[in-house]
Amino acid sequence: MSKSQRDKGLRAEREIVDRHKAINVHAERIPLSGASRYRGAGHDVDLYPFGRDAAPLVAEVKARGNGSGFTLLEKWLGEHQVLFLRRDRADPLVVLPWSTWETLLEKARR
Repeated sequence: MSKSQRDKGLRAEREIVDRHKAINVHAERIPLSGASRYRGAGHDVDLYPFGRDAAPLVAEVKARGNGSGFTLLEKWLGEHQVLFLRRDRADPLVVLPWSTWETLLEKARR
């Protein structure tokens, strides 16, 4: 991985942490995410929407300059609030726009 790719990933991870902090949800970027197994995990960000005493939601952050891989998801999502992706014999995946995620977090904290 080149330095510019690594820097881009760090910026994307920091943005996600900063967006959560802006809505009063504690979030932490994992040091050396992807490069090591910090605390036994290889993910990018810990999210604490239910307080610091609760187990964090562990998150991956992916960034693409040209949207490669994201454009079809965005097309399927359209103007909707949630996209469910289901493969045979697997749990569904859930894709949310930031505005929907933010609303869910606000309602969960009430």
